[in-house]
Amino acid sequence: MENVLLHSCCAPCSAAIIEWMLAHDIRPTLYYFNPNIYPQDEYVKRKNELSRHCARLGLEVIDGDWDHESWREAVRGLEHEPERGARCQTCFNVRLEAAARKCHELGLGRFATTLASSRWKSLEQVNAAGRRAAGRWDDVEFWERNWRKDGLQERRGVLLKTYGFYNQHWCGCEFSWRDTLLRDLQRLLGDAPKRD
Repeated sequence: MENVLLHSCCAPCSAAIIEWMLAHDIRPTLYYFNPNIYPQDEYVKRKNELSRHCARLGLEVIDGDWDHESWREAVRGLEHEPERGARCQTCFNVRLEAAARKCHELGLGRFATTLASSRWKSLEQVNAAGRRAAGRWDDVEFWERNWRKDGLQERRGVLLKTYGFYNQHWCGCEFSWRDTLLRDLQRLLGDAPKRD
């Protein structure tokens, strides 16, 4: 069975990917590195949900620790960028560089990310961040895969209901949360812009 590092943002985005990997003789070690998530209790809530699910499956979860201040420094000046803009690219760069470093430290050959499963994320940005991060180590490869295809998006929905996962409707950072609240308010007032 091949071992890979799977950077994970949350249980709902991870469950179908984990299931697929295990069915294909791939054993993931999950790396929960998400300093973008705010506030800290939201970070802990998502981490605990992922840890509970992985414990059922006998999988290891490595906590990359919550250093929100360093993440804020990385995205400084990008606070008003839209979703899928420069702030998201920088965020993906930070998180996947940490994943590539952890993959190297553990001696695993490749890593993937659950960020590539979300329809709200730019797959091009995620893949660019993964390739950039993998390029820093000769022994690390980024597994560039669209985790939305081959029925995995539908399976995500099934597993979400099956396990009753805590499911969030924003990426985790305070800027995404702000924009989600504004969108919801506009929707209530009847003048919401369409989301791509």
